[in-house]
Amino acid sequence: MHWPHCTSRGCCDVTSVASEIVQRIAKGEWTSSEVLEAYIARSAIAQAKVNFLYEDARKQAKELDAEFASTKTLRGPFHGVPVSVKDNYQIEGYDATIGFTAWANNPGKKDACACRCSTQTAGAIIFVKTNVPQTMLAFECSNPLWGRTTNPWNNKYTCGGSSGREGALLAMDGSALGIGSDIGGSLRIPASYCGVYSLKPTAERVTVRPGFEVIRSSHGSLARFLIDGMMESSPACKRAVLETVSALRKQGHQCIEPSAMEVFLGLASSDGYKKMLSHLDSDPMASLNLFLVTLGPRLPSFVRKLACWIAKMFLGDSLFPRFFSLARGKSVLEFTDFTDQRNKVAAAWYEQISVWDKYGFDGIIAPVQSLPVYLTAHNLQGATYLSVLAAATITYNVIDSPVGTIPVTRVNPDTDNLSTDFVVGASGRSKMFETHMYLGKNPVYDPKAMEGIPVGVQLVGKKWEDENVLAMMHVVDAALGPRGFGPGSWEPIKTVSI
Repeated sequence: MHWPHCTSRGCCDVTSVASEIVQRIAKGEWTSSEVLEAYIARSAIAQAKVNFLYEDARKQAKELDAEFASTKTLRGPFHGVPVSVKDNYQIEGYDATIGFTAWANNPGKKDACACRCSTQTAGAIIFVKTNVPQTMLAFECSNPLWGRTTNPWNNKYTCGGSSGREGALLAMDGSALGIGSDIGGSLRIPASYCGVYSLKPTAERVTVRPGFEVIRSSHGSLARFLIDGMMESSPACKRAVLETVSALRKQGHQCIEPSAMEVFLGLASSDGYKKMLSHLDSDPMASLNLFLVTLGPRLPSFVRKLACWIAKMFLGDSLFPRFFSLARGKSVLEFTDFTDQRNKVAAAWYEQISVWDKYGFDGIIAPVQSLPVYLTAHNLQGATYLSVLAAATITYNVIDSPVGTIPVTRVNPDTDNLSTDFVVGASGRSKMFETHMYLGKNPVYDPKAMEGIPVGVQLVGKKWEDENVLAMMHVVDAALGPRGFGPGSWEPIKTVSI
């Protein structure tokens, strides 16, 4: 769907990729101001849940145009490219609320490093800030301040989180590039749900101020183009991985089919989520999902133990108790033990297991999650009970591997139905979660309702080898060939009253 912005000089097309935008500006065919106006118009059409920075962006575009007219030199590799940023990033003069009403009307004093480098050094123009889940610990992109953002392909489903509005806005051609963060899948999950690309770098490749140090946050990008053993993956997600492997094998690449989640849960809940929840102030929890994720530490010990016992003895699920028992406050000794376990998991991944050297891996292809997408929280079938599925992305945060995400296919009810010989809980997987996902009158996985929803895969590399991940993304993207993703591909498939 094309949305050109036309002036007396010609038209700026928002389906142009960032590199083409820069080239057109360098040739004098477009100006930064003309490109910006095209994206301002498009972001408005997208009806984005965003904080608009239009006037400051227009001022910056005029400065870039004057600078280029005088010097005939581009400021940087993203000269004049309109960029959106996730709401958690500080920008001078604008709020960074992450959905907390208590943080509203408190403008930032200076730009975050990632934003400052993008504009002052690279020449990009930040023109919108985008919506996130309350606390940023959810797939559901909703909060009391900015409301809910849904999937651009079917508004019955969520766009993912926590960089959810970034993924949706890019899919709708409302931005040329996006900046986001990832501590458990926040760049990769929205990219897969919305059908765009993302890169989660090694955590320290981008300089940020200290924060949650036990699992370092990665700061990366989302774009419309290229620059795990707990639950059974759905047929659509399996097919996305298999199609990628098949495409690579056809080009002569060798593909070999090869718990960090406990460490993540143990560390993330160490203070009983008190620090995170303290920022809610008088806000209600925006979703039942957040309530359940943070419920464990608020329960008396005997209630938590009873729930684990019932799940194991009467429901036959030994996996749920392992994780739920970790959702509690920790002593300093327990905290240091989990930190040590984190280090051992990372070491085992690269040293003890030696999968990279043993098989000569260039990278690992993995599903982003076991399901293609989740319903919004309006329906309790949504991500409410399935936050644990983030294990597929969390693993690579714990071991701090760079990961790229690329769109591969879309859910197809003709090929992606559940196998007739499927058995819940097989091979030690969770019976509770799989029953909720695949069985009953209204299972979460419904390929007919999900028809047309994008499905992506993760491409995992070694720590610090971020450039190799980008190279792999190019190889895989070329092997898969044209498949209906990228600038200009967005067509709303379904709009459902919710």
